[in-house]
Amino acid sequence: MPLSFVSLRSIAARLFLTAAAMSSVVLIVASILLTAYYRSEAEEVFERRLDVYLRAIVADVSESGQEGRTGPGQLGDPQFELPGSGWYWQITRLDDKSHDIKASRSLFANTLPKLSDLGVAAEVGGFRRGYGPGPDGRPLRIVERVIDVGDLGIYLVQVAGSGEEMEEQIARFRFALIVAFAALAIALAIGAAFQVRFGLRPLRQLQRELASIRGGERERIMDAYPSEVAPLAEELNLLIGANRDILERARTQVGNLAHALKTPLSVIVNEADSAPGQLAGKVQEQAQIMRDQISFYLDRARAAARGGALGAATQIAPSIEALLRAFSKIYGDKGVIFSGGADPRLRFLGERQDLEEMIGNLLDNAGKWAKSRVTIDVCVEGASRPTLRVTIDDDGPGLATHLRAAATQRGRRLDETKPGSGLGLSIVVDLAAAYGGSLQLDDSPSGGLRAELRLPGF
Repeated sequence: MPLSFVSLRSIAARLFLTAAAMSSVVLIVASILLTAYYRSEAEEVFERRLDVYLRAIVADVSESGQEGRTGPGQLGDPQFELPGSGWYWQITRLDDKSHDIKASRSLFANTLPKLSDLGVAAEVGGFRRGYGPGPDGRPLRIVERVIDVGDLGIYLVQVAGSGEEMEEQIARFRFALIVAFAALAIALAIGAAFQVRFGLRPLRQLQRELASIRGGERERIMDAYPSEVAPLAEELNLLIGANRDILERARTQVGNLAHALKTPLSVIVNEADSAPGQLAGKVQEQAQIMRDQISFYLDRARAAARGGALGAATQIAPSIEALLRAFSKIYGDKGVIFSGGADPRLRFLGERQDLEEMIGNLLDNAGKWAKSRVTIDVCVEGASRPTLRVTIDDDGPGLATHLRAAATQRGRRLDETKPGSGLGLSIVVDLAAAYGGSLQLDDSPSGGLRAELRLPGF
């Protein structure tokens, strides 16, 4: 997914990061709770195991006295046989001055500390539970109980076990839990990415349809959309229709204005023609200036209206080919060669006649000044909002830097020996501006003038 997931201004990024954050919090909390629960269960099992061993020894001592226990193997756990295993039992006679002690072989001539000496209070039933140092200094969980077997004596029975086994078991569980939750987190991230991509698919489809409308491939949004997006698509259709209606009315008004002004001008010119004289000549001169000005501004108004229209797109290559053929014939006697072209896939977001008027004026200007060659090249810049760069070079004398701004002013002619009204470059500037483009004059690599025209592309 072009999960444009880099910026938080992206809806996809927000949805994905929110889902990832929530999943991470849930997994972390779940892992902490499960680990705590497992530790509680493991400790409870450990305590029950100690209690079973203690009760077994207490029961045996109660029945037959200390002498009844002949060996630790009767507890059923071989760890009591292994020295330093961490599992120990010990029986101490308390009513005898000798304090005779019998212990598991795992203690190996060592003794267990008494919890009563460590300040551990007795529970109901005389049990004491607590931690004490083992033979090797490691902490042990100790359970002890004092029993009185009458004539057979009073004994302190102790069972101790190392919590390392339990901790290792918890550590293994924690590692397995981390691996499982990490795999689950990856699966959830993939699922969230797929969900975001699938959920935002209607918006991407809407974007493609709008691009098709902007490129002139269709007139309105046609596809069916989910209930959340359908109102937006309908509003866009209404907006597109209203835009077309406004532009159509603007074109009609411009056309009506053109006819309304040209008719009185024609009457004035005809009247001046019927009465020769200095005044008539002046009237004809000013009428012609007015006619040029009216044509110029009406064309500019039409271009502005067309520039705001949706769905207007023109293939560039056919227009350039036609213009090159035309100017090759016009300037053939002068020996100027026109060459170049454009990729057939490139399109201009505007009317064909405006494109040809802009490029035609630039080619005409280049042909007037070129010595032998005029070249044209078209390329595209940018991806999300493509811009066409039309470059026209000639090998003429060029133009001084301080005169380039003046050359684009309306009606300004820098050389009266060349034919024309002086409106060519200014028309290009105004038409390009109407479409959000620009014209720039620069030095050409071939020694003459370079004209760079930038226009919206598709």
